[in-house]
Amino acid sequence: MYPTRHLRLALSALLAGVLLLSAVVPAARAQEETEHEEEFSYVRGEENGPEHWGAIKEEWAACGTGRMQSPIDLSHERVSLVRSLGYLNHTYCAAEATIVNRGHDIMVRFDGDAGSLVINGTAYYLRQLHWHSPTEHTVDGRRYDMELHMVHESAENKAAVIGILYEIGRHDAFLHKLEPFIRRIADRRDKEERIGVVDPRGTRGTACVYYRYMGSLTTPPCTEGVIWTIVKRVRTVSSYQLEFLREAVHDDMEKNARPLQEVNNRDIGIFRPIPRKH
Repeated sequence: MYPTRHLRLALSALLAGVLLLSAVVPAARAQEETEHEEEFSYVRGEENGPEHWGAIKEEWAACGTGRMQSPIDLSHERVSLVRSLGYLNHTYCAAEATIVNRGHDIMVRFDGDAGSLVINGTAYYLRQLHWHSPTEHTVDGRRYDMELHMVHESAENKAAVIGILYEIGRHDAFLHKLEPFIRRIADRRDKEERIGVVDPRGTRGTACVYYRYMGSLTTPPCTEGVIWTIVKRVRTVSSYQLEFLREAVHDDMEKNARPLQEVNNRDIGIFRPIPRKH
């Protein structure tokens, strides 16, 4: 039995609708990705620039109204020696990891147990690390070329971040090992690439002098209550690595560092071991 003329017309209309919808959905999805991509910017003066982050979304209000925001300037005039802080108590180990282009930075996410940092008896587990350039924190007003953030999280979902500062010089061995994987996700937002086992011990070095203060996440939602540890010794990264990493990020911004925030009478401690007597 052959379809009637009306049935044929109905089927044709249905097919046309399906084809139209299939063309519209990817476009809509692309628009959503573009909108998501531009949720916040590091460019001052833009509508979604850092001075406006707190007004973009209700849940980002702390970015504009918080009193314990990061980053800050670690001025020697505000820093107090606190011996009781003690040496950094961390135990890291190699673990399976994935590298991700988040659109505003390049992140290494640990999919296995990469170890932990213990602060005041609480264990904070290493979840991911990522880079900012130039540095977000400054020391006596000086801004260095790159800052690595090692992000830890406790069982109660509290965050502790170790920040490591870099200046242009010899190449960074840890970053060098990641270059082939960074190249695969370069300029591709939300692109992920499994990279096998990564040993985070290659990032910390042996430095033991550090700054400590209470602050926030440096990207929206700018959640406060983050324990910050900034290692005093500055490491080196090559100019090629710095440019390579910056160009890999999927955005058009020359930098991904949040402007300095007000200290607001916060305590900034520094731990320095007692010098050995000769």
